[in-house]
Amino acid sequence: MPQRILVIDDEESVRFVVQEILAFAGYEVTTAPNGKVGLQLFRKDPTDLIITDIFMPEMEGLETIRELRREFPRLKIIAMSGGGESGMLSFLTYAKRFGALRTLRKPFSRQELLITVQELLAADEPPTA
Repeated sequence: MPQRILVIDDEESVRFVVQEILAFAGYEVTTAPNGKVGLQLFRKDPTDLIITDIFMPEMEGLETIRELRREFPRLKIIAMSGGGESGMLSFLTYAKRFGALRTLRKPFSRQELLITVQELLAADEPPTA
């Protein structure tokens, strides 16, 4: 049975590209346009991993990560962001403090995405938060 991943990002093009890359690699992928919808989907049908953007309408990524970590302490989460250079780096640092186990800086390569996903899914590490 393929491992399942939920991708949360408000940009449809990002969701599509990440979904295509992961699906081609053999993962089962579901997408959501914001954290609020992502939480609803995950609560109904949990996945093995969540990849979430930081800056989104309705419910942004840091709040999403915090809520997921509170409800599902062992969940594997990757945060991604393409924000401004200094702001983006600090928000990805905050994402790790809130419970993301890995981060990806947009734009990232196909290989960087796959390696990060593969390493995290293979790891048996407890949450950092």
